[in-house]
Amino acid sequence: MSLQTHLNQLTRKHEALEREIQEAIHRPSADDLHIAELKRRKLHLKDEINRLQDTAGTLH
Repeated sequence: MSLQTHLNQLTRKHEALEREIQEAIHRPSADDLHIAELKRRKLHLKDEINRLQDTAGTLH
């Protein structure tokens, strides 16, 4: 798998988590612990995307 393909997959996962977070927040029975876990996962993906982009930038 190329680096760009991997970045695209991570970006799609990040966007899907954002949608899931927004849906959970607007649900009347929102579970704060679940939302916090989703946000942690989203942040982890964002950090991984940034790390890979930085690595790709140093390769060129």
